[in-house]
Amino acid sequence: MVDPIDDNYRTFYQIFVGSFSDSNGDGIGDIRGIINQMDYLNDGNINSGKSLGVQGIWLSPIFSSPSYHKYDASNYYQIDWRFGEESDLKELIDLCHERNVKLILDLAINHTSNKHEWFVQFKEARISGDTENPYYDFYSCVTTSEKQGGVQYQKIAGVDCWYECNFDGGMPELNFDNPEVRQAVLDIAKYYLDLGVDGFRFDAVKYIYYGDTNRSVEFWKRYMEELRAIDPDIYCVGECWSGETEILDYYTAGLNCFNFAVAQAEGVVASAAKGTAISKYTNYIEGLQDRIAEKYPEGMMMSFLSNHDMDRIAGSFITENNMKMAANLYLLSPGSPVIYYGEEIGMRGSRGSESTDANRRLAMLWGDGNTIKDPVGSTYPQSKQITTTVKSQTEDENSLYNYYCKLISIRHKYPAIARGEYTAVSCGEKNVGGFRIDYNGETIGLFHNNSTNEITVDLSKCTGLGGYSFTELADCIGVGSAKLNGTMLTIGPQTSVILK
Repeated sequence: MVDPIDDNYRTFYQIFVGSFSDSNGDGIGDIRGIINQMDYLNDGNINSGKSLGVQGIWLSPIFSSPSYHKYDASNYYQIDWRFGEESDLKELIDLCHERNVKLILDLAINHTSNKHEWFVQFKEARISGDTENPYYDFYSCVTTSEKQGGVQYQKIAGVDCWYECNFDGGMPELNFDNPEVRQAVLDIAKYYLDLGVDGFRFDAVKYIYYGDTNRSVEFWKRYMEELRAIDPDIYCVGECWSGETEILDYYTAGLNCFNFAVAQAEGVVASAAKGTAISKYTNYIEGLQDRIAEKYPEGMMMSFLSNHDMDRIAGSFITENNMKMAANLYLLSPGSPVIYYGEEIGMRGSRGSESTDANRRLAMLWGDGNTIKDPVGSTYPQSKQITTTVKSQTEDENSLYNYYCKLISIRHKYPAIARGEYTAVSCGEKNVGGFRIDYNGETIGLFHNNSTNEITVDLSKCTGLGGYSFTELADCIGVGSAKLNGTMLTIGPQTSVILK
């Protein structure tokens, strides 16, 4: 069956490239390694049951860089030699498009590496006082008297010039008041759009003008307008690691943003997966969808459980059943949810008492002889890692991996889940609730039981259904089973159902 999805409402998969799959035996993940694993991600038939069936891939930065994480580009127009060549990227793009998978690149334009030629020229110009050098004003810098509290700077030796570097001294921040800088970052995006990528994940969007949300939003508004002039269907998402109010500000720029409130161990999803009142989750989802629509009518929710900057979510759950419930809650939600590589097999990884994010970016556990190794600086003890692998879980019909495959298939089966208007439904039970979802003149019901007990509710007494009644139990996924007898819905523990 051909994948009918032809819009931007997709299930995405985040790949930290250096830790995913190694094709040449050097222990470092590369683009060729991703090509080799495409059948695992999407085999071209989302209903085959033999792949995850993801419809989008987000690659962590692949540009030349002195670091293992590549968030400090030294040359945006060159693929890092450890990851391959541009021809490999083009081959991956073509393969993705053959299988109706969108490919987006992680693009960190707020800052570069201090090894970038732009910065080398900037530094030389500042030391020599050469104001005619075109890179003299390429980076954000101040004199000693102009330094502002809360902003991180590093001094250029020999001159009264402090460049802004809020992440690290080796990551100087560009000066977006300079029209040549704005054109330079637009040219980078255009280059890769012309190559065939479908869009970008933009790193640290609020740092364009750190501490000045209005100016940062205005930059992104102009930038997104320019990108959409190049490709009206471009898929872009921004990282604004902040509270909801500030995140929503970036939606006004026409930029979808990650929903940090649902993520991490104490986020809305994990809390609900552990059995808190389901209404806290359902009311939040309905409210956020409404608030996004007010800011950006074409905007979508971007839910996730963890990413490369966070402790892996699996480590916060006592049982795998909690992990399955969490997967139900965020993958059966509106917009475009994002799976962090390895999440589908329950991989673990955390900073603990260490100070390195490498422990959150460990090698994918293929179990098939793949030569991928943990990144430089990682110290996560093997004793805390799961003992299963992709290979062993693929062969186990009850594994978390196969659960994810089934769950993603159910999501794709009902277009309303990604695209519909959600109305929270309360059933008079702390742990059973859900949504009425309206889309294209059709209505489905989505209900969750996040407790460890079977619960029966009378749908005729639920609020939020607007008089609509359901007659068919269309799908069920979870630890338990379910049945619909008239208006009486029985849902097993940690289980979700679709009603029609």
